[in-house]
Amino acid sequence: MRKVKLRSAAEIAQAREAGKLAAEVLQVVAEHVKPGVTTDELDRICFEHIVKVQKAKPANIGYHGFPKTICSSVNEVICHGIPSGQVLKDGDIINVDVAVIKDGWFGDCSRMYFVGQAAPAAHKLVATTYEAMCAGIRAVRPGATLGDVGHAIQSVAHRDGFSVVREYCGHGIGTTYHDEPQVLHYGQRGAGLPLKEGMIFTIEPMLNAGKRHSRQLDDGWTVVTVDGSLSAQWEHMVVVTATGYEILTPWPDGAGDYPPIATRT
Repeated sequence: MRKVKLRSAAEIAQAREAGKLAAEVLQVVAEHVKPGVTTDELDRICFEHIVKVQKAKPANIGYHGFPKTICSSVNEVICHGIPSGQVLKDGDIINVDVAVIKDGWFGDCSRMYFVGQAAPAAHKLVATTYEAMCAGIRAVRPGATLGDVGHAIQSVAHRDGFSVVREYCGHGIGTTYHDEPQVLHYGQRGAGLPLKEGMIFTIEPMLNAGKRHSRQLDDGWTVVTVDGSLSAQWEHMVVVTATGYEILTPWPDGAGDYPPIATRT
């Protein structure tokens, strides 16, 4: 517990503002995700919005040497895909993960997009991953544990026959990008760190259509499924409140075709 910070109302307000900006970026880029666009172009759009409109900083650029504003993870890429000249094709699925820094505070979130008409199996994976994230968020309240969060996520994933990536997880966030605690997307009820009011962290499950195993490519960043199966991820930043949780990265345009989740409980 000494490592996990409990934030004051004033600090939460700053985190809320940074989170709002990150979510806004994902709304702005949505209309540009279509067949024929490159992931580099999506990256440029996000960069310009963060720097020119929001007057904020792209948190990913230079982070441990990462070269771009967003992570663009297409199809079998689980996470940390580097934007490039890759052209999106009809039927692709893509996760866009963005983080911004505003007045020293980090905002971090991601969401899935379909490129043109995706297959029913892809829609099912993406929908289940969204539901799993929501299940994890709904488990957040004082007195619950991180094991409760992970168990809620894996229960939804396994119900639909999908696997949960174990090598990557959610994380504490605030004035540090990746902080304690580590938020695993699997676990046992009642196990792990007890949650307390004022904790801020991300919940960002990665589900694979095939086996859970991953491997990192030679670029040192891009992580793909070992069996080449599709992968999906959604991410929100949350704070533990006195009565439950608050989502600090609510999407301005809502959840689209997916069932909405309460922003605060």
